[in-house]
Amino acid sequence: MAGHEHELGGDEVVRPHRDSHASIRPGEVIDRITREQREAATLRQGATLAHGAGNRDRTEAPDALRTCFERDKDRIIHATAFRRLAGKTQVVVYPTDHQRTRLTHAIEVAQVATSIARGVGANVTLAEAIALGHDCGHGPGGHASEEAFDVFLPEGFDHGPWGAHVALADLNLCHETLDGIANHSWSRPAPATIEGEIVSWADRIAYCAHDLEDAIHAGIIRADQVPGTVHEALGVRLSQQLDALIGAVVTTSCRTGAIGMDTSTADALAALRRFNYEHIYTRPESLAQSHTMIRVLQELVSFYFSHQDRLPPDHRDPDDPMLGVVTYVAGMTDRFAFDQAEQLLGWQRGRLPQGVGHGAD
Repeated sequence: MAGHEHELGGDEVVRPHRDSHASIRPGEVIDRITREQREAATLRQGATLAHGAGNRDRTEAPDALRTCFERDKDRIIHATAFRRLAGKTQVVVYPTDHQRTRLTHAIEVAQVATSIARGVGANVTLAEAIALGHDCGHGPGGHASEEAFDVFLPEGFDHGPWGAHVALADLNLCHETLDGIANHSWSRPAPATIEGEIVSWADRIAYCAHDLEDAIHAGIIRADQVPGTVHEALGVRLSQQLDALIGAVVTTSCRTGAIGMDTSTADALAALRRFNYEHIYTRPESLAQSHTMIRVLQELVSFYFSHQDRLPPDHRDPDDPMLGVVTYVAGMTDRFAFDQAEQLLGWQRGRLPQGVGHGAD
């Protein structure tokens, strides 16, 4: 299992396969400085250029091979907060094998964002890093966690700033990456970079399209219920909608210089989002799931606040005990939160949200 030695130009090189034959012309290493120079030469004016170690709260030496935004992307991918997205709700808890989680949502947002960034000549790596990290601040149960935690924090709980300044704080990310993560929601101030604005569009495009697909596959709605205005402008299939919406942002941005969408396509996207809210997010089953999730999370916060000894040591904050508790509960996956509700609070499994296609145990 040590590999296989091959003779190449007088050098013994270990390769993975006995019959390895692919090769590339030898040359200088394409290092960070080379890639920074290529960015400066090829990206459109207004794009965010990587330089050195980046603008970080804690000074770091530049990496030999990676740009500052490449380092950010790598750190996010390896972060615990990012991995936990696999166990956090996108629309329904306990998703089936083919329904989205927060993790698959983040990956799809990154795909949309990089497609737009390439088309407009923006910094693809920065857009991808923001997209991958944009939902790392979400608690269990999706947006229900924001309502649950709001009452415990003077400044409230918003998953964007929470992700940038709490969940990913230890990564020492660049200010441009953190700004895009904190301000990706349309209710927030505008991001400082065009890559951040690209992710704001990519997030809405991705969730409107893929939540519709999940709802159709789960039998929550039928394809023939989609409004005619949406059907005509965007289609119903995910691939059709992404093609139309990504193309609209790219062409409008290149034509006007603003990261935007033409009014007719934007109206169709807004109509799709309204339809999703009416038929998916605010349907009785979804609201019941949210209300239960809020109760579970608030009871868990109250329990841990009163039983600080049950918290992991690194979440016991003598200066702000409530912040430590909310940080711990917000980091939980759906399943772990439910397990804690059963073990610590006496909740019966049948009272907890079951998800689409799951009955009570």
